Amino acid sequence: MKDFTRRRFGQTVAAAAALAGSSIPGFAFGQTGAAGSEADHDSGRKFPDGFLWGCATAAYQIEGGAKEGGRGPSVWDVFSHTPGKTHNGDTGDVADDSYHLYKEDVRLLKNLGVQTYRMSISWPRIFPEGKGQPNPAGLDYYNRVVDELLANNIAPFVTLFHWDLPAALPGGWQSRSTSLAFSDYAAYIARQLSDRVKHFMTTNEIACFTDLAYRDGSFAPGLKLPLKDVYQIRHHGILAHGLGVQAIRANAKGPVQVGLAENAQVFVPVMETEEHIRAAQRATRVMNAPFLTALMEGKYIDEYLHSIGSDEPRVEAGDFAAIASPLDFVGDNVYICNYVSAAGTPTGFEIEPWPSSYPRMYSRWITISPECAYWAIRNVCDLWHPKAMFITENGTPSADVLTADGRVADLDRVMYLRNHIANVHRAAVEGYPIKGYFLWSLMDNFEWDDGYSTRCGIHYVDYKTLKRYPKLSAEWYRELIKRNEVV
Repeated sequence: MKDFTRRRFGQTVAAAAALAGSSIPGFAFGQTGAAGSEADHDSGRKFPDGFLWGCATAAYQIEGGAKEGGRGPSVWDVFSHTPGKTHNGDTGDVADDSYHLYKEDVRLLKNLGVQTYRMSISWPRIFPEGKGQPNPAGLDYYNRVVDELLANNIAPFVTLFHWDLPAALPGGWQSRSTSLAFSDYAAYIARQLSDRVKHFMTTNEIACFTDLAYRDGSFAPGLKLPLKDVYQIRHHGILAHGLGVQAIRANAKGPVQVGLAENAQVFVPVMETEEHIRAAQRATRVMNAPFLTALMEGKYIDEYLHSIGSDEPRVEAGDFAAIASPLDFVGDNVYICNYVSAAGTPTGFEIEPWPSSYPRMYSRWITISPECAYWAIRNVCDLWHPKAMFITENGTPSADVLTADGRVADLDRVMYLRNHIANVHRAAVEGYPIKGYFLWSLMDNFEWDDGYSTRCGIHYVDYKTLKRYPKLSAEWYRELIKRNEVV
């Protein structure tokens, strides 16, 4: 595993140090009428009735069928076929072959007992050129997947963009026209699927398809551009989200729920006192300024604009009206956090360094800090009061050794999941509007620049035979879902 992965994006706000000279507005302490009573903490380990359990995947990571059914190439097809860009030259050409094995994968979900499944649609499978004429065979595939899920009483939560940008779009996210093309794509999908799909997410982890792709060069298309260009690309990313929200609502055939899946940086107070909790709120707002903060507040806050100076992106009339389109829910992909303390500085917070002795998971970028799941929910709710939240990804790689009798005793993953879900439970019983949890991932898959060297699934995939084996974590998750409580 490389030291810098898609989820470790804590440095994505490049000019964070410059924020120290900025002033921070005050925030409410705690959520009114929600948090804090000792009685809530004594309410056991059960989740509220109706809490939704699911698993998450992404199209390029599991589907394969890269050249089948009229699909056009994505930037990840190009990137992964470029020597030296992924581990061992791995590609998503076949992946888990869910393109052909989707019914088997739905059976895995049914055996777990999940009520929901977070899946993504491959934009170039629908529009091989990124825009223009849609591909009927691509739509037919997703119709079959959605119908199979519904036949098994599993509700699809559909993500429209999980990084597989059509390679044919000129300039990619450097071009504002890509945001407009995304809006057209979102409108088409809403018209075609909203009779059955009732939950849509626009984008997944905006920092990853902007900063990692165009600043750091570690993700497709692998560019390293000047920061001024990166700031404009970020703007195109959040604009695409906002236009996508509007397009879904304008074209849906009935009531739908619309949100996104972000990977907002999570900040945990070093101790739960008022001053440190306020510091965690301030850090959440400032350090997520280009992305979630901009969406929720409908502007670039002063601290961000001060940090980027004359490199401020071009914003056209109406952009922020779209970007700030009201959301039915906020999804957050949660893996790690930073600890913060109150500080006598203009920002009011200080990010604490990690001691060399701090415990970590099998992949060293994942620190063992399960309270991040609670504070990911609480900070967002206390700052912006969304109608609802979902944990849209949470999980961890493990060494995952398959025994001769087909077992994988991934005890470390079970430990990680149990402790994170216990912190989601804390948020739920304290009254925060957390409505569901999606485990990453249903099965091992193509993990971007790490290729197949990293296994994150609760089902082991033998990449030679494509056979799926439930791990211990799958058995554990099935029991948790059955009882609707931490086990």
